[in-house]
Amino acid sequence: MPIVFVANAEPGAYISLLKFVPLIGLFLVWLPLINWVFRDAQEVQTNVSNWTLTIVLVGMAGLFLWLLVPMYLIGLLLYVISLLAASMAYVIHRNGRVAEFERVLTSSHLKSLFVNENKKLTKASRGMTIITANNNEVPLPRPKSREAFGFQTLCEMIEDALWRRATIIHLMPGQQEYGVTYFIDGMACPQPGRSREEVDYLVHFLKEVADLDVNEKRKPQTGKFRIVKDSAKIPWELTTAGSTAGEQIKLLKKEEYSLLKLEDLGMTPEQVEIFRQFRSLDRGLIILSGPPKSGVTSTMYTMLRNNHDPFMNNINMLEKNPAADIPNVTQYEYSSAEAGVTYPRKLQTVLRTGPNIIGIEACDEKECAGLATQAAKDGLIVYAMIEAGSVLQALSKWIQLVGDKNLAASTLTAIVNQRIVRVLCEQCKQAYQPNQDLFRKFNIPADKIKVLYRPGEIEYDKHNRPIICEACQGTGYLGRTGVFETIILDDKLREAIRTASAVKDIAAAFRKAGMLYLQEQAIKKVAKGTTSIQEVIRQLAVPQTASAAKPSKDEPAPGNAG
Repeated sequence: MPIVFVANAEPGAYISLLKFVPLIGLFLVWLPLINWVFRDAQEVQTNVSNWTLTIVLVGMAGLFLWLLVPMYLIGLLLYVISLLAASMAYVIHRNGRVAEFERVLTSSHLKSLFVNENKKLTKASRGMTIITANNNEVPLPRPKSREAFGFQTLCEMIEDALWRRATIIHLMPGQQEYGVTYFIDGMACPQPGRSREEVDYLVHFLKEVADLDVNEKRKPQTGKFRIVKDSAKIPWELTTAGSTAGEQIKLLKKEEYSLLKLEDLGMTPEQVEIFRQFRSLDRGLIILSGPPKSGVTSTMYTMLRNNHDPFMNNINMLEKNPAADIPNVTQYEYSSAEAGVTYPRKLQTVLRTGPNIIGIEACDEKECAGLATQAAKDGLIVYAMIEAGSVLQALSKWIQLVGDKNLAASTLTAIVNQRIVRVLCEQCKQAYQPNQDLFRKFNIPADKIKVLYRPGEIEYDKHNRPIICEACQGTGYLGRTGVFETIILDDKLREAIRTASAVKDIAAAFRKAGMLYLQEQAIKKVAKGTTSIQEVIRQLAVPQTASAAKPSKDEPAPGNAG
């Protein structure tokens, strides 16, 4: 009897390609996933072995279940779900350890997969080129790096600060974020805060371009870099200092003092003409005074650089903290780190180099005042900076520093005291009629001045959105100008100083010579519409380094017993 079932047997297929190909494909996805987790865990500094082993074991278990479960699709689903769960657990863990721009599988990350990151960085530069402290151009950083994040933040902040005319950017650490303050025309203007994470990457990038130690977060550091935009080269100074809350950051826009002229300082035409005569001086001592941040440094730089011929004179300057590099002026910087060298000793060294014109910042020590006075007596032109609230205060302080009223008076040529006030924006300032009490209080001639000016009020469009003045960015002021109280000393005034028994005697002599007080000079600018009465009150109400600008009648003359 024939064996029919053997005769009818046909070759059979034991593997289904439709099932085998997905198995191999998903297996090959698992292998690079293991490699990515291994490398990424090292970069984000998490537990490499634990997470790598987790992905390996979960993948093996899922594969085993897939092969073991009789129903193919259910096994496939178990494999995919287990692998996805392990992968997402790792992604959530690692995203919590990195900056936002380094996170994966977020909406911004998925969008970036379809964006040219280099093109995006070029756009983020806002047309700026960064020049390092070593004078090297900074190339575009690698996309999705900490440098790229810091680069974008810096360009965004600098562009905004330049548009708002800020000269200083302060970043102060807080509990949740960094507070940001711009200084615009000398006024602190708070800005929206920035996250600590954002500022950390900004500081790291800034330290690299300013050639500072990126790992030093406690000791103060100072560096510099430049921003080139629209052919303009803008120097910036970076200062960092540690605190218990975090690093404090200050970005200072360096000014071009060498371009200033006497007229640019805010002096009246009469004052400009008088100070131009100093070009023909062969000796003498000029005191430049004011409270801190009153613009005395700008006046000193302008006097030295643009009121004297730097090619015909050997001009030197001694400073504790130079505000800028002045062309054709030899600048000496004093550092307390110099072992055994005091500020007067440094001044003595500078005088030995043989200048015929010298500027001395912070000449507030007796020994410095004595050296400056002797230098003027020996034939030098000396500009001495001191802190004082008025011309009379500056004179009184100087005589006390010199210790000899006759010697101090004999070498003095002029005394200047100053303030800085903000200038009203011509585009949006508003005229108004003040009450008569204000005219009388500030001795303003009501018959000649009918209106005064103040900052314009912000207007709103029909959608209740503020209409910002494009000229002043809504501050109401555009730039600053100086207000100067000055006296030029002749032999008659020097004799009045020597013989005065009280300050009121010197004040009377100065008034007779035509000196106007700071308030009177400031009111002139108010009457012309240059500044506002509120700005003058704000500046002249600042606590001074000595008594009020107008002297007490009972105050003894400097150098006399009280």
